[in-house]
Amino acid sequence: MSDMVERTLTALPGLFLQNQLGGPAASRAPFFSRLGGLIRGVTALSSKHEEEKLIQQELSSLKATVSAPTTTLKMMKECMVRLIYCEMLGYDASFGYIHAIKLAQQGNLLEKRVGYLAVSLFLHESHELLLLLVNTVVKDLQSTNLVEVCMALTVVSQIFPREMIPAVLPLIEEKLQHSKEIIRRKAVLALYKFYLIAPNQVQHIHTKFRKALCDRDVGVMAASLHIYLRMIKENSSGYKDLTESFVTILKQVVGGKLPVEFSYHSVPAPWLQIQLLRILGLLGKDDERTSELMYDVLDESLRRAELNHNVTYAILFECVHTIYSIYPKSELLEKAAKCIGKFVLSPKINLKYLGLKALTYVIQQDPSLALQHQITIIECLDHPDPIIKRETLELLYRITNAQNVVVIVQKMLEYLHQSKEEYIIINLVGKIAELAEKYAPDNVWFIQTMNAVFSVGGDVMHPDILSNFLRLLAEGFDDETEDQQLRLYAVQSYLTLLDMENTFYPQRFLQVMSWVLGEYSYLLDRESPEAVMTRLYKLLRSDSISSETKAWLFAAVTKLTPQAHSSPIVENLIQEFTVSLNTCLRQHAFELKHLHENEELMKSLLQSAQNCDDIMADASLSFLDGFVAEGLSQGAAPYKPRHQRQEEQLSQEKVLNFEPYGLSFSSSGFTGRQSPAGVSLGSDISGNSAETGLKEAGSLKMDGIKKLWGKEGYLPKKESGAADKLEAAHAPAESAMMENVDQAMTRKDQAQGHTPSTEEKEKQLLASSLFVGLGPENTINLLGKADVVSYKFRRKSKPKVAQSDKMPSAHAAPSSTLSPVSDVAGGDEDSLSAADRGDGELGSELLGSESVLELPSVENLSSVSLPVSSLFAGNDMEVFHPPSSSATSAVKEVSLAALLEETPECRRSALVEICSNETVAVSSYKVWKDECLLLVCSVTSKTDSEFTDAQLEIFPLENFKIIEQPGCPSPVMEAESTKSFQYGVQMESPCVEGTLSGFIKYQMMDTHPVQLEFSMNLSLLDFIRPLKISTEDFGKLWLSFANDVKQNIKISEPRVALASVLTELQQKLRLCVVDVIGSEGLLACKLLPSTPCILHCRVHADVVALWFRSSSSVLSDCLSCHCQKVMQTS
Repeated sequence: MSDMVERTLTALPGLFLQNQLGGPAASRAPFFSRLGGLIRGVTALSSKHEEEKLIQQELSSLKATVSAPTTTLKMMKECMVRLIYCEMLGYDASFGYIHAIKLAQQGNLLEKRVGYLAVSLFLHESHELLLLLVNTVVKDLQSTNLVEVCMALTVVSQIFPREMIPAVLPLIEEKLQHSKEIIRRKAVLALYKFYLIAPNQVQHIHTKFRKALCDRDVGVMAASLHIYLRMIKENSSGYKDLTESFVTILKQVVGGKLPVEFSYHSVPAPWLQIQLLRILGLLGKDDERTSELMYDVLDESLRRAELNHNVTYAILFECVHTIYSIYPKSELLEKAAKCIGKFVLSPKINLKYLGLKALTYVIQQDPSLALQHQITIIECLDHPDPIIKRETLELLYRITNAQNVVVIVQKMLEYLHQSKEEYIIINLVGKIAELAEKYAPDNVWFIQTMNAVFSVGGDVMHPDILSNFLRLLAEGFDDETEDQQLRLYAVQSYLTLLDMENTFYPQRFLQVMSWVLGEYSYLLDRESPEAVMTRLYKLLRSDSISSETKAWLFAAVTKLTPQAHSSPIVENLIQEFTVSLNTCLRQHAFELKHLHENEELMKSLLQSAQNCDDIMADASLSFLDGFVAEGLSQGAAPYKPRHQRQEEQLSQEKVLNFEPYGLSFSSSGFTGRQSPAGVSLGSDISGNSAETGLKEAGSLKMDGIKKLWGKEGYLPKKESGAADKLEAAHAPAESAMMENVDQAMTRKDQAQGHTPSTEEKEKQLLASSLFVGLGPENTINLLGKADVVSYKFRRKSKPKVAQSDKMPSAHAAPSSTLSPVSDVAGGDEDSLSAADRGDGELGSELLGSESVLELPSVENLSSVSLPVSSLFAGNDMEVFHPPSSSATSAVKEVSLAALLEETPECRRSALVEICSNETVAVSSYKVWKDECLLLVCSVTSKTDSEFTDAQLEIFPLENFKIIEQPGCPSPVMEAESTKSFQYGVQMESPCVEGTLSGFIKYQMMDTHPVQLEFSMNLSLLDFIRPLKISTEDFGKLWLSFANDVKQNIKISEPRVALASVLTELQQKLRLCVVDVIGSEGLLACKLLPSTPCILHCRVHADVVALWFRSSSSVLSDCLSCHCQKVMQTS
């Protein structure tokens, strides 16, 4: 609504002025009297009811006017302005939407302008009426009138959805070459909007973005920075070559070379400076060579940005952020630290907030900065401004370690008790819970802290906190004694809390209490189960307890019933709740009644946690295999998933084509995607026909869990190996660094002839507690980086059975050195057979039959939501995969049998020259090995004289990792000789394509060193290898992967055979055909070293339906992009 108000109020004065200048007074009177009278009437009202009555009368009048056939375009324009005002106040004026579109299609410039303004305010991107605006926008984009073109470009960049982009994209590309700078600027901004909502549709015009960056008009160049900032955030390595251009632009801006109209309060183009600084910070991150190019301009920016206006502070803040983001330089860091000190010590609240914000960021690179401003930080904890307080707590959260966690959490809890904002409570309780689990000094402190979190956080906190606390109690640690002590103290504390009179607890806290008491009350020596049941029964009868919490309480009483079978509470519960109106509670009551009547069954099902084996679930429902097989033998139809049924239905019916344009297919963006409900592979996986598309972050992941139910029923648990013991938590040590800081502060006070007051002594004492562990002798846990302090409450280590010697892992013994190029290029049979075995071993490793996941010994765990995503998730958690099976489905089709044969071969690319001069030439080629991509660079001397110290280096940029570098530089390179350098490259994070840059450095006799730079383009396909797995393994992988991408690709040849499609995918994308089942094909591949991706392919008429699933969502997107290119060019 704020954006609507701003745009409307900005446009209204211009409309008034133009109307004032465009006609006689008689024609202007109705407009001003009606609109002005309406505004005065609304502002004079004293109640919302009166306002609603007045606006409804106005809307009724407007509806009659716009619907009348005698209404002229001028009157329609005036009605649109009044409709905008009514809509701005929050009232529905949908009857005028179609008339706004009509007004934009006809009339003079002013009327079209009002129509476009109304459309942009009334409609959103998914509104159905937008389709009626496409022809109008296309016509105006082709107009020779600059105003009409500008209006069309503006509305395109505001409300056009991705489905309508192909209709206007060619016209907007033409506008990049327009003679008027305002047209070029608006065209760039429209393309920026397209890049945000559909990046795949504008990939082909990246070269035109570079032309916009070099445009002669500053406004066009500034508009292009929006696109580059976004693209560099996603892939900074692909734009390293533009660093000098950005540095040059920033130098011109800082030097005041831009026109005066771009200055703001004598500050040259401040927003342009901020964008350039952000871009440089992304380009220079972890890159020394690139950072060296920007050191001078950053120093100049710090020097010229004098503290004389608010916008200057923003520039300094971004400059400090950039300096600490790029490769560090000591001189710049010192200047940035001084700048932060000016912010933090400033009496102005805004500057102090900026200082704390900057300090929170840079503290990860330089923890000593917190020591320099510790007294100021202590004062900020008691600052009257809540924003300053909150940012100070965020800073303390960043520097928390095992030595200061108690004091910092205490400060957070104090602020939490004072806060009333829901967002702050949600954010802060999550951080407190994370710190409590990570650095808790003992069990008592941990339970008390979590009790405070549950009490204050209440029902607004994230459910993950509750679920993971229960999981932590259930799974325990490696020390069984410590597990029992933690659970016993939790039970005792909850009983104490329940005994308190007139105390209200949030519903989720009561749910935690009921679950813990139901599971671990047997640990009590002095309390009987009847006493615990009495407290729970009292809560069950309370009217303030929700139905959901009562279900938790009922489950807890049910668990305690075997220990107190003769208790009258059980009879009272059954009698009272079997007639309850609540269906859930009535169901619980009848279950308890049947169990109570069969004591032997109840004791076998409701065992206490000390006697209960870990409860496992059969995720594949294999115990139903007999039922499914019997049904199929009697003629029952096999299950077909929903998407397959829809495709068959579409093939039988004539339906409308909802694809907007022929070249527009489903986008492969990273957001807004949902997993399908299920999949049927047409194989023998009969137990997987239920819907399995569970949200990864919303429920307990059951894939790969040890089977406890089989065809014969319950399977007894086998003895598992003992878990490894966790080392005892280290005791906090005294920090000598803080003692030195305190002594230095004392000497400073004595030198000034000042005796510290009691308040100052308290601040120094608090500082010594908060900032302990930040000295050079201590380690600091920087959240967001690798943890150097082990978790206090670490998940129990699950026992694992070693793999058989007959099935070695593909990663068990990685080769330490890369094989020579001659062996690879020549296709040595031994190496190829080993590579062939590697793919199969990867499938075995992914689906290891011996790796099982044990759940905590918890009864009735289905009533507790335990999502996978966790605030407490640590790096020590292990991931298990579904069990393996060696069965492979046979392919009956003779025409497709050749695709399933193993064709291992190691290929290489052609030799390509990447840089040269009159002295040397550097060429390279790729060798696609099974474990990595091998880049072979050959340096050839072209002169008759020799040179020394020939060194070739490639930089490990973002997304890529150099796993092997050549040795020392060649001391002497003879004339007209060639030397080879080999580099092993792996892709760390999937991307469609990327660039590696490097240089060749050498020295001729009696001359200065010479350096040549070069770059090499790499594609995702360079790192894709076939993955050979069985059909059953494919099915289990399919169920275990939650990241999926669907894409329908239209091909040029209708009725193309499935065999030709699979051949294209196998040969051009290096995919392995796993199986062909009817009209469906199954393929698999892996991204080196071991990220699998599987593909389901189906051909229908002239459309190929591809369905990707992988453990990486980015890999599925990137691979689908390459598939689209291959299928459309074949």
